[in-house]
Amino acid sequence: MERTPIEQLTAIKSFLKQSNNVEGRSVEQIRQQMNEAVSQLPQLPGRVIEPLKMGHLSGEWVSSKGDISQHSSEAACETESEPKVILYFHGGGFTAGSCYYYRDLASRISQASGVKVLLVEYRLAPEHPYPAANEDCLFAYRWLLENGYSAQQVIIGGDSVGGSLALMTLLSLRDHAETLPAGAFLLSPHSDLVNLDGESYKSRAELDPTGSLKGNQEILTHYLGKYSGTIPMLLSPLRMDLSDLPDLLIQVGDHEVLLSDATRFAERASAAGVNVSLEVWDNMWSVFQFLAYMLPEAQQAIIHIGQFVRKRLN
Repeated sequence: MERTPIEQLTAIKSFLKQSNNVEGRSVEQIRQQMNEAVSQLPQLPGRVIEPLKMGHLSGEWVSSKGDISQHSSEAACETESEPKVILYFHGGGFTAGSCYYYRDLASRISQASGVKVLLVEYRLAPEHPYPAANEDCLFAYRWLLENGYSAQQVIIGGDSVGGSLALMTLLSLRDHAETLPAGAFLLSPHSDLVNLDGESYKSRAELDPTGSLKGNQEILTHYLGKYSGTIPMLLSPLRMDLSDLPDLLIQVGDHEVLLSDATRFAERASAAGVNVSLEVWDNMWSVFQFLAYMLPEAQQAIIHIGQFVRKRLN
């Protein structure tokens, strides 16, 4: 597999470390900065964006007109009689991120899998603290099932806190005895938003250009807002009963503080009888897949996501 030269990776990480310093900036400034930054990046040609209303929520259907045959030898799995979908929850620390920001990643995942991606504009903190985002993600999944999609034709995906929301959605559905989707893929997930006791918070602290213990402590503070009750166990999926979850694909970088969140979750889920595929990518950081326009590692990781989706939906 082609790899990015170490010198180039070092330069990219240096840039990311500088650009991710948001000290002293308001939430609105951070959101605006993110949208301005992503507008400067190359986008996948041939993508199709269709706005969508789901009750109180907005979203976007994202698909690609590109030739997906180069990404997999398997046949495309989308058919008119069996509509298939990837329901994707974006990252952004519960306070930022948007459909607009994630269009390119979603279109590349759609191209690799041959399946439309539904991006959800879930409500953000601090305007809408816990449990708003959790409720919106559950609502979006239930909306799909009420609008012609079978649970076995749905894959859930998410990155960073979107990975947390994916896990929390699965656990909530299971605990309410609702039908689970066919599988889920998680990119650099926070599997424990509360305890933050993974070994990689120390061992990867100097290597991670975008994440830190302090930053992740603030994520929980922002999401909980003025919530004064006992912190819900749901915010620590790692410490919950993980049995009866669908097949999972987890991708994580070897240079990120969330490495232990991914490896420990994979270990615990496997011990609970869940079919888990864990990929640890050398020299990579949180949600490196976002730079698929330039990183061969990110391109390959997205191909793997496409293969996982096809296998689960066929």
